[in-house]
Amino acid sequence: LKMSRLEFYLPLHILLAACLCHSIKAPTTSSQQSFKSGLFNFYHSLILADGKETTVHLLKDIPKRYYFVLEESRVLSPFTITVTPCDVPIEWSILVHRTSASLSGKETQGDHDTQEVSKSQKVPSMVSTIFNYKGNSVETYMGMSSHAALYMLEFLSTERDTHITVYLTTDTTSGHLYPELPMDPRIDVVGIGHTTVTLTWKHSPSVLQHQESIQYCLLVNEKHNYKSLCAAETAIRSSGMKLPPTLALSLSPYLLEPQQVMILSNSELSIINKASSGEVRQICMGTKNTYTVPTLSPSTQYYFDVFVVNLLTNASAAYTGTFARTLEEPEPKVMELKDGKVIQVVLDGKKQKFYSLQYQARHKKIQFTFQLCHGQVQVHITKNGKTVASENLSGLRYFSLKGKLLDTYLVQLRSTEESNSSVKVQVSPHFHKPLFPLLPESLKIKSFSKLRTCNSVTIAWLGTQEESKYCVYKRRIEEDQVWRELQSADRCSGPESRHKSEKVLCKYFYDLNLQRAVTTETIKGLDAGTLYLFDVYLFGPSGIPVRYHSKVVKTRKKC
Repeated sequence: LKMSRLEFYLPLHILLAACLCHSIKAPTTSSQQSFKSGLFNFYHSLILADGKETTVHLLKDIPKRYYFVLEESRVLSPFTITVTPCDVPIEWSILVHRTSASLSGKETQGDHDTQEVSKSQKVPSMVSTIFNYKGNSVETYMGMSSHAALYMLEFLSTERDTHITVYLTTDTTSGHLYPELPMDPRIDVVGIGHTTVTLTWKHSPSVLQHQESIQYCLLVNEKHNYKSLCAAETAIRSSGMKLPPTLALSLSPYLLEPQQVMILSNSELSIINKASSGEVRQICMGTKNTYTVPTLSPSTQYYFDVFVVNLLTNASAAYTGTFARTLEEPEPKVMELKDGKVIQVVLDGKKQKFYSLQYQARHKKIQFTFQLCHGQVQVHITKNGKTVASENLSGLRYFSLKGKLLDTYLVQLRSTEESNSSVKVQVSPHFHKPLFPLLPESLKIKSFSKLRTCNSVTIAWLGTQEESKYCVYKRRIEEDQVWRELQSADRCSGPESRHKSEKVLCKYFYDLNLQRAVTTETIKGLDAGTLYLFDVYLFGPSGIPVRYHSKVVKTRKKC
């Protein structure tokens, strides 16, 4: 038998009204309007499920109503209603429609048709408001009733479309859907560092009773506190971030492992085991009630919310949120540069911090020299607080600057990639005594495929107009080592780091005509079908080497 939704609910409403109005004396004209208005509201309501959390979607300025019925009982029957706003503040109220003893149908003596209610007798209102609230906090109403009554909940959002969750239960003996909060639900900040904040909170009674199904989750962000996980999830979604449908900020099976971290980036939600930069960070730490939040930014205000979560129902309760500002980062240590002295700086790619070098000029003209050894490095040079140079380094780079005596130069270096980088730095007033040799147009090594044999290869490289020393080294490598060797090569290291058996030869050459400043070398005594890594080192007057880009060549298998 099929029927429409209206056909199903209409008889139910009529039955409810009939039950409530059975043997009620006809009210006066003034109370009739209240009575009819109340019933009209009930007719346009939905039934609220008992013992189940209901999600209610609200349109702006349009009220929505739900109702439930309590049967008559010999003893007082408790019930609770919990409403969780998931976004903006809302207004909600509870109205009750009861049978009244004064309108019980027990007629007084006299003619029923002519009897009138005494003017001094006040007829009680059929519909009365027993609770109302406006705000965005999680609010719970606890009531008691022994009479048959019809209750209506009315919800209204005046700011914008939103949604809420509503939980009604008339069975208060079978346990709680929501975990319980302690008497003091505050979060205490017990330690603040440059990049860490330590928090502690009192245990939830639910954790002590049901340890295996309850755990704490901490939400960290830089905007404001959230009064529920539902509110946090809504805020994140409204900012344009993507949340997988089966994994919102409420607990999921993916977060059962302690200290897993959920990072919300600009595009997608991902779970990782270490902290990372992101909009919101959620950390679930089991039943521990003390936690140190790592890898925060210095001098930044963070907001912290702790939720105790029931893993079986996904229901949660929020502690009173708190906030803290991390300490300011200490001024970085500045290393003094000395004339002519070469230093090598290793930069931490993970921290992405600037490494500072300071130099006070003793001459009007000075020259900074940078040799990129590994990775990618950005350099920023200021003179008396004003920027004079800023760029990403590549190979060997000179900066010739003019100024006044005792000008103060500050050199700041940082790695622009996640792995560590390194660079050699020198400052000198002696332009006529360069630290590094004169370099060719290219530091690439070329190999000739047609000249390869089973036991030899021929390579070539560019020289300069200045007579210099060139040394060739080779090393046998495997196929799976090629990428790592080329990526990890230290372009500042000299032949001293190589084994003596790897040395092939050293030679001097130059040509005043740069077009002819090219040299070739055939390396013999190699194994057939084997990969070799070749390096060329260029030495100048100062003896400091410059390494050409490594070249991998494979000998022929058959000849």
